[in-house]
Amino acid sequence: MTAPLDRIRAIALVLPDSEERESHGQPTFFVADRQFAQFRDDHHGDGRTVVCVRTSGVDEQAMLLDAAPETYSRPPYLGAKGWVAIDLADDVDWTLVEDRIARSWELSAPAALLEAGGR
Repeated sequence: MTAPLDRIRAIALVLPDSEERESHGQPTFFVADRQFAQFRDDHHGDGRTVVCVRTSGVDEQAMLLDAAPETYSRPPYLGAKGWVAIDLADDVDWTLVEDRIARSWELSAPAALLEAGGR
C-alpha cells in the first residue's frame, strides 16, 4: 500500500510548474511561489493525517464543511484563508483528493500558465 504522502506527491508534482518545499515543517506544494497544498501528519500532535487545499473562498469552504464534515475540516492557520483539510484516514476517495488538489492548483497558478493550457 502506498503511503498517503507518496500519493499526494504523485498527484501534486505532475501538475505544471509545481514543486515541493517544506513550510512550517510540513511537505508543501507550490506553483509560482504560491502554496496550493500542504500534507500534515500529526500536525502539532493532533493525531490526524490530512492534505490541506485552497477553496475559492470562505463561502465554498463553508459549503464543503457543511456538506461532508466526515471528509473536510477547517485546518488550523490556513482555515481563516478559506482552505479545507481533507481527511486521509480510512477509506480515502483518492479521485476526490486528486480533483481538489488540481482545483487548488488552478486557484494558485498564474493566469499565464492557465492560459497556456494549465493542467
